[in-house]
Amino acid sequence: MTIWLDASSGASGDMLLGALLGAGVPVDVVQRAVDAVAPEPVTLRVEQVLRHSFAATRCHVEIADSEHHRSWRDIRRLLTAAELEDDVRRLALAVFERLAVAEATAHGSDPMDVSFHEVGALDAIADVVGVSAGFTWLEDGDVTVSPVAVGSGTVRGAHGTLPVPPPAVAELLRGVPSYAGPEGAPATELCTPTGAALLTTVATAWGPQPTMTTSRIGVGAGGRDPEGHANVLRLFVGETAAQPSAPLLIETNIDDLDPRLWPRIIAVLLTAGASDAWLTPILMKKGRPAHTLSVLVDSAAAEAVRAAIFRHTSTIGVREIVLDKHALDREMISVAVGGRTIAVKLARHHGELVNAQPEYDDVERAAEALGRPVSEVLADAIAATRVAIEEG
Repeated sequence: MTIWLDASSGASGDMLLGALLGAGVPVDVVQRAVDAVAPEPVTLRVEQVLRHSFAATRCHVEIADSEHHRSWRDIRRLLTAAELEDDVRRLALAVFERLAVAEATAHGSDPMDVSFHEVGALDAIADVVGVSAGFTWLEDGDVTVSPVAVGSGTVRGAHGTLPVPPPAVAELLRGVPSYAGPEGAPATELCTPTGAALLTTVATAWGPQPTMTTSRIGVGAGGRDPEGHANVLRLFVGETAAQPSAPLLIETNIDDLDPRLWPRIIAVLLTAGASDAWLTPILMKKGRPAHTLSVLVDSAAAEAVRAAIFRHTSTIGVREIVLDKHALDREMISVAVGGRTIAVKLARHHGELVNAQPEYDDVERAAEALGRPVSEVLADAIAATRVAIEEG
């Protein structure tokens, strides 16, 4: 399974909950996990909303007023004693531990004694446990997360007015791609500490959407609906799609090889998987005559070709360029010359025949067998090809 999280508008626990529910995670799976941990009643209420014309799922965490602040030690005790699936417990413990360490680093305290304030409230416990249950329900898979929008300006918290990103979020996203947010976003906090801790715990990679076949999409709504952007977090679920083999151009300049070796070397490279190989005469520094060896190869065969270059030439390094390739549709037909079969490659562009070439090796073998000049057999093969094409 492959999952991609689009956090380009920010992230919070409730946004992740909404995205998971929107992607098909049953709400009762999440509710049962939350009930197993929460020391006071917590109700999850799900509704469909619009965020800047985005249809999204909003998950409300409804709790009674509570002023009780809990330390990481308290929360760990709750999670350890709860009747949870082991995978849910492990993930939730990892998220809260990450939060505790970030808060302690930001404020110079012991992680075990960190009082989470807003983060330790019942709604955040529900967010972390609920999201942990949701990802566990989706089963194991690679999770790629986009660069995270953190916001700008200032935010009011338990420690007073703080710059955005606040210290705990900045610490959690250390070493992770992040930015202020989309153009037009208000000057406010877009990524909460809970959201940052969840993303950095579940992520196995960071970047744009990987090559995947998407089967489900969940769009989780944040609490605000600003005019400038859609305050949503998107979750894509699917399977890794096979990536086409990219062609590579491998090159190296060589000035100290006996030129009599080159024909054999090129033959070895073609055998190793190169689709083409050629030499270009060059003049290097100090007026040294040399050759540039150029090899065209699909990425799947690149390692074998690279090894052959190092083994059979004197180079100690190569340069590589990934290429785009536009190939015509091809098909093979056969024609006969003097009773000898010669293969002919036809190439079409949008269905139109634009090239027809007899295979030279076949022409050469036929000429040798017939005792005729190669040029004559090639001309006869071309003529036979025209007839075959006209006859359809």
